[in-house]
Amino acid sequence: MPQFLVAIQLPDDFDPSTVDPAMERDIEVLNEEIVAAGIGVFVGGLRPAREAKSLRTQPDGKVLITDGPYVETKEHIGGFWVIEVANIDEALAWARKGVLACRVPVEVRAVWRQLNGVDERVGYRKTGDGPNVLQFSATEIE
Repeated sequence: MPQFLVAIQLPDDFDPSTVDPAMERDIEVLNEEIVAAGIGVFVGGLRPAREAKSLRTQPDGKVLITDGPYVETKEHIGGFWVIEVANIDEALAWARKGVLACRVPVEVRAVWRQLNGVDERVGYRKTGDGPNVLQFSATEIE
């Protein structure tokens, strides 16, 4: 079954002290509902983006570590759910609950996943052994 990331988007200047008990309760209820439905793969809140570390490879092959998020934006992922549901419509239905519970925008994205040599989202098929053995098909591969 496909997996989807439901990412909670927080503004850069988000102040955790603004989270009230009602919001905490709504999020906890949603988490419990996800568990009860048996669709939860992983759930997690993230520390503020300003505490992030970004890693980049350099031309000499070394890795540079810098403070802060990789991308400079006005919003960052503040938490997320990974859910396993039948299709994007079900993922969107759960994401609607996330928007209401968290009171901030959420983003839904399908997770690229290999299952029995087939990328179940877009139709890649494994054609051999090794790291570069996927063949794309424009139609779903069964």
